[in-house]
Amino acid sequence: MKPIVVLEPARQEMIDAAKYYELQAPGLGHQFLDKIESAMEDLGRAPGQWPVIRYDIRRRLIHRFPYGLLYRIDSAAVVVLAVMHTRQHPNYWLTRM
Repeated sequence: MKPIVVLEPARQEMIDAAKYYELQAPGLGHQFLDKIESAMEDLGRAPGQWPVIRYDIRRRLIHRFPYGLLYRIDSAAVVVLAVMHTRQHPNYWLTRM
């Protein structure tokens, strides 16, 4: 299993989204974080399973929420570049490569 490294901007996106969902309905932010955690565990077990969307960047969609984890596979780790809302500014994360 490869370790997961989450870049700080991606971590902040995850926190911001969880806060937003928690304001919408109590407990929803925690459910979002649970889905993110489960998706990251999947990345560690089988990082090559999800499709390449650009260059060497892959996307793992999050079940139930309109988000995806954008990541690359390095020799030592899986690096999460963005926790991206799938309906907003699709290329903003390119500067993180």
